[in-house]
Amino acid sequence: MEANTRSTGRLPAPFLTPGSSSFLDFLSEHQPELLPGKRRLPPTQGVLEAPHGTTIVAAAFPGGVVLAGDRRATMGNVIAQRDIEKVFPADEYSAVGIAGTAGLAVEMVKLFQLELEHFEKVEGTRLSLEGKANRLSTMIRSNLGMAMQGLAVVPLFAGYDVDRDKGRIFSYDVTGGRSEEHGFAATGSGSVFARGAMKKLFRDDLSEAEATTLVVQALYDAADDDSATGGPDVARRIYPIVTVITEDGFRRLTEEESSEIARTVLQRRLEQPDGPRAALL
Repeated sequence: MEANTRSTGRLPAPFLTPGSSSFLDFLSEHQPELLPGKRRLPPTQGVLEAPHGTTIVAAAFPGGVVLAGDRRATMGNVIAQRDIEKVFPADEYSAVGIAGTAGLAVEMVKLFQLELEHFEKVEGTRLSLEGKANRLSTMIRSNLGMAMQGLAVVPLFAGYDVDRDKGRIFSYDVTGGRSEEHGFAATGSGSVFARGAMKKLFRDDLSEAEATTLVVQALYDAADDDSATGGPDVARRIYPIVTVITEDGFRRLTEEESSEIARTVLQRRLEQPDGPRAALL
């Protein structure tokens, strides 16, 4: 909603009227057409082709959680983008990894970031991690109409719970159904293969370094079997985005750190092609 202050020098009445601390509720009441799920799509035959993001993985470790994603976006059988970013900070202590229709997913993440910031400014306090997960569930549910037309968004949400002093992971379905995952999780087209890799490698006592290696290993295994998932691209210097969330907040690994982990995984896989545990041993 645009605030026209040129004529009177004052904000429009909706901005000055007390109401909900939810920015989504505010937008739904005063300008609902700006919400992604409320937009009318042009008539099409069949499913609308749009770039899709693919595999996102997460793993918890004592003291925090790691969220990572590959860099490939596909459109049918075509690689639409090789270096797309799929993992974003939601706020200081949480992050979202996107899978599904890339354009809608990125827009939903930006709206989610604004929703959390708006709540904090209005209420003077930060939402609990459980509350953030519920808000994201509501946003996904509002996109159900577009999901039925092939424009689904299925994110993975992870963060550090300051009340419980631990990292937590939440997965979703296209209807907004929310599930808390314990230990590790994956979503997207390569999730079956990534989850299989993490199932073999995960331990409750992983260090932060081992957890970051685990998620890169899982993305490598997913790319090995799923054409829509992009593995580490040494030639183009494109590596997975890896983020860590602890009591110190959100941190994205630098390109140098991500490339070092990816090169280690690649080297050990070359040495033992059939030994996925080699990456952590």
